[in-house]
Amino acid sequence: MMTPTARAAFIFAGGVPFALILVAANPDLWSLSFDFGVLVLVAIAIDAMIAFPPRRLAVSTKPPERLYVGESGTFRVEIAPSPFARPTRFDVRLEQCGALDETATQRLMLEPGTSAAVTIPLTARRRGHVFIDAVWVRWHGPLSLARFWRRIPVDATIDVVSNVRGVQNAALQFFSRDAIFGIKVQRQRGDGSEFDALREYMPGLDPRRVDWKRSARHRKLLVKEFDTERNHQVVLAFDTGYLMREPINNVARLDHAINAGLVLAWIAMRSGDLVGTYGFDAVVRSYHTPARGLTRFAHVQRATAELEYNAEETNFTLGLAELNIRLKRRALVILFTEFVDTVTAELLVESLERVNNRHVVVLVTMRDTDLQRTIDAEPKSFEAVAESVIAQDIQRDRSVVFERLERMGLHCLDVSTVGVTVALINRYLLIKQRGLI
Repeated sequence: MMTPTARAAFIFAGGVPFALILVAANPDLWSLSFDFGVLVLVAIAIDAMIAFPPRRLAVSTKPPERLYVGESGTFRVEIAPSPFARPTRFDVRLEQCGALDETATQRLMLEPGTSAAVTIPLTARRRGHVFIDAVWVRWHGPLSLARFWRRIPVDATIDVVSNVRGVQNAALQFFSRDAIFGIKVQRQRGDGSEFDALREYMPGLDPRRVDWKRSARHRKLLVKEFDTERNHQVVLAFDTGYLMREPINNVARLDHAINAGLVLAWIAMRSGDLVGTYGFDAVVRSYHTPARGLTRFAHVQRATAELEYNAEETNFTLGLAELNIRLKRRALVILFTEFVDTVTAELLVESLERVNNRHVVVLVTMRDTDLQRTIDAEPKSFEAVAESVIAQDIQRDRSVVFERLERMGLHCLDVSTVGVTVALINRYLLIKQRGLI
């Protein structure tokens, strides 16, 4: 498709006042004004003839296989070599659909006899599918009077999945000793009930672990060592209600929770525990029985990818009661959720109390950095003061709920999205070490 450029329209329109003045001065010169318009049209036609021919345009595309939430992928567009003897600048833009950040127009220069390529960054903010319908290519003639458009259909569907690359990086850091020395058994001594060995007492060891009978027999103090217990059930419970749709750093709370949960799932499976998933809001959305082995990690990943963003209010009474019924043995329940104030959290507290009677519960919420920034901001207006007071009240209500839950024996984590993964792993290891499950 060819259209005149803004320059051609400006030149043509600029001749209209000149023609009117010329005709007003001498009506016999009206043909000159007509000739000027024809001259502009001829110049546009010549520019179109000497421009890069559309039939020579050969474009190939390479979309990414998948995108990870919060990270950028690249969409490659390449123009094949052409025998056209003049360098041509092309503008490339994507026709996209879905939860993608707006992409800017990219420019590339095609030299004679060579190819030219450009990579367009794609950043997705939500799990699901995004679509690249077509690639639009635009170029001008040498005089910039004629402009050409070409739409190249792509019809590419790209899956947006949880950020499993973060799982791999965190896992490599956690098991760095194995990465250096090779695959080996990692013994984790803790306060479990699985007896491992006796060792001579040394200052700093727990005197409650002294075995007095064997100490009397060997005539020296001996203490018992225990291995951390394995084969525990770990259930990742995700609240998929409307509060978890709120974006933090342009990524939904639910996706931050899934990323942290996948890291913990990988480490727990590597440690010999069983990991399952559970999703609920107004109703129970999904439940996958805890399973053992790293080979089952792909099932956990697919289960979390199926969790959708729902606009309904979470029914904690129904969701946690159903989970309590389905778990037949004591387990570690890690609940990723969010609440606003003490009123909305009342049902959450009551439901967690019933679950905590049978299981070990870790409540994970993600602190909103914008809320803290509002509290710490310098008050420059009455509206800023009001916003700061409201934010402080919300923060205080959250602290009251957490204090109440901790007095009940729950483990509460209210951290930023940056530190939620590390805090969750540390709490999991602490629970394992103390043998609380």
